[in-house]
Amino acid sequence: MGRLMTITLAAGKGTRMKSKLPKVLHQVAGKSMVQHVVDTADRLNPIHNIVIVGYKGELVKEKTEGKVEFLTQEKQLGTGHAVMQAKEQLKDFVGTVLVLYGDTPLLTTNTLSNLIKEHEDQKAAVTILTTKLDDPTGYGRIVRNLEGHVTKIVEDKDTTKEEAEINEINTGICCFDSELLLEALAKLDTDNAQGEYYLTDVAGILAKEGKLVTAVVTDNYEETIGVNTRNHLAKAEKTLRLRICEEHMTNGVTIIDPNNTYIDSEVEIGQDTIIYPFTFIEGETKVGDEVVIGSQCRIKDSFVGRDVKIESSTVIESEIGAASLIGPYAYLRPGTKVGNEVKVGDFVEIKNSQIGNGSKVPHLSYIGDTTIGENTNVGAGTITANYDGKDKHRTVIGDNAFIGSNSTLVAPLRIGDNATTGAGSVVTKDVKEGDIVIGVPAKSMD
Repeated sequence: MGRLMTITLAAGKGTRMKSKLPKVLHQVAGKSMVQHVVDTADRLNPIHNIVIVGYKGELVKEKTEGKVEFLTQEKQLGTGHAVMQAKEQLKDFVGTVLVLYGDTPLLTTNTLSNLIKEHEDQKAAVTILTTKLDDPTGYGRIVRNLEGHVTKIVEDKDTTKEEAEINEINTGICCFDSELLLEALAKLDTDNAQGEYYLTDVAGILAKEGKLVTAVVTDNYEETIGVNTRNHLAKAEKTLRLRICEEHMTNGVTIIDPNNTYIDSEVEIGQDTIIYPFTFIEGETKVGDEVVIGSQCRIKDSFVGRDVKIESSTVIESEIGAASLIGPYAYLRPGTKVGNEVKVGDFVEIKNSQIGNGSKVPHLSYIGDTTIGENTNVGAGTITANYDGKDKHRTVIGDNAFIGSNSTLVAPLRIGDNATTGAGSVVTKDVKEGDIVIGVPAKSMD
């Protein structure tokens, strides 16, 4: 592959989405549509990865990550006008220009690589990615000559009766020779039904000049779909999520029901992990080998170690060590770090806390802003009272401690190694190593 520039058009408002959010920022499989396109383009190793922004452009810039160059289209005067915003970059570039659209999140690197290869092998002026539809209404038609070369692209509103019957349609994605593109952009006009500068007219201009305009037909229509409505968005979501599940299954993950399992595009999952239906794994979550994730789980931006079992629980921005058991109905909130071989049982909520190796919080407890050592047992109904009405305070519990059922631990508080609290105790003062405290308020038995 030669020198490459990618230009992604992402300036439109997307009125049919009926949203205050720019269309390209609506998410598919946990990532905005334009981010999907930018990431796919980046995998092609372009010298310039340009995004043309317009409507709420500052928001699009803020929400789009990576090695991206942003250019602004102040007035949305068509696709040709959008590409004109990159004139200065085109003047200093010789190679292939790939034009993409920020509302096509299903595109794959493989399809684009094949398009670029065909363009460069043919030494074409323009190479268009096309597909064929039984009902091409609403799409630009590809007009070819007897040799099979493209002579022009006609927008749906501008077709003649004969052109309207053509079923090969323009996906909008195309490659250009950079120097010829720059020359042709200067020749565009707005003599069309929309009164806009059509990028598709570049193909006709270059064809009339005797330059080679070719097209590559893809059989995978779904991959080229532009998302214009919420209905389209839902279809794209379903397609991409199923593709993600298929990739994980190919890599050795068992997914019981891919149609009812929802895994975001950036999630990593180890081999021999089993995922049951109605589970959501989101964000940048990393799941180790031989994990079992039961039904009705939601795991977001978290790390799950090897051989963990999670049942019907929510885990947000947390870490779970190897061979730990979580749930059912546990809630691990941001900042939670669970060690190895830990038990976090039913109806336990943990927030911003560290649970040491081998410790257990089996039932009906709230643990907030707490550090628990190793091999400590926390009885059912225990609460760390971390908030005094104004500030949050921390509780520290040592190794091998035993916290009796229904204990209330009033922070700030330290409970030493091997210490014990009696059932129902309200502990307001520090407990020394090895001490036993009981009562309300709790007092030492010594």
